[in-house]
Parts: sequence; structure tokens; C-alpha cells
Amino acid sequence: MKRSLLNAIFVVTASIFGLASAARAEEPRKIAFVDTGNTGRSVSAEALANLIIKQKGLKIAVISRAVDMDPFDVSPEANAVKLLRDRNIDVSNHLSVQLTAGDIKHADLILTMSAKHKDKVLALYPEAKDKLHTLSEYATGTYTEVVDAWGKPMDAYLAVFKQLDAFVPAALEKSNPPK
Repeated sequence: MKRSLLNAIFVVTASIFGLASAARAEEPRKIAFVDTGNTGRSVSAEALANLIIKQKGLKIAVISRAVDMDPFDVSPEANAVKLLRDRNIDVSNHLSVQLTAGDIKHADLILTMSAKHKDKVLALYPEAKDKLHTLSEYATGTYTEVVDAWGKPMDAYLAVFKQLDAFVPAALEKSNPPK
């Protein structure tokens, strides 16, 4: 009882003196990377983004999600795991996660790997409209589908990583909140 009363007093005091808005300003920008199954492109984008965020000390938090998760195929693709491991990034324990209404609500920015993904997210969650973009459009202003390498040889994964290496840093730079 005493704790809840103290919390209520703090919230009222903070709102009167503008402390609540200052606390919210400290929250990181929240970005969700989305693809079909959350086993290749989106998990790779999340992993690469986390590396850049750590290296540059950015106030950004990232997640990756699926628009059509297959509950029988939840592990990351072996070629993506290998290419990330070559960069000292381990995603081998990642498990696919389906995009939810909560993800939409809490994300500041939702970046899909293709226009089809964007359309699917919009059909499921029309409220995402103003924060939903394809990764390439957001990063460069021009639409280019991030290649789907699922089930293809390593060369296809190298093509995906070439795209992600260009788009992910540009998207993070664009979305980085001012200091």
C-alpha cells in the first residue's frame, strides 16, 4: 500500500515538473525487422544491426519477426548462421517469432524485406501504416527487394548479406534519434 502511494505521488510530481517526458525521451528507438519466417533475412538484419548499435553506442533497440512463421521450421538458416559466425555473431540459438499486435504497438519503425511482407503486415495490422516501410525504401529511398535465399546455395546468401550490409547501417543512421 505504501509503495503504490509513493509511486502515485512520484508519477504526479514527475508529470507536474515534466520529468515523465524526459524519462520517455531516454527510451531507445524501437525497430522491428520483418520477413516471412524469421529464419534468414530478418534475423540477419537484427544481428547486424545489434553489432552496429553496440559499436556506435546508438540508442536503438531491434527485434526480428515473421509474418508467416512455420512452427515446424523455427531455426535460423545454416548459411546465414555461417556468414554471421564469420563476423563473430552467433544466432544459432535463435528461434523464429511471429509478429504480434504488441510488436506493432511498441515498435517505432517496422522494416520489411519485401513489398509483399509490407502488404501482409498492413493487411494484418492497418494501424502500422505510418511506421511501416520496406528496408530498402527506408534506407535509400528506392525499393529493392532483399533477396530470399531460403533453400538456395551460399551465393544467394552472399547476395542477401551484400544488401543487408548496405541497407541496415543506412536505416540505423536515418533512424538514430538526435542527441
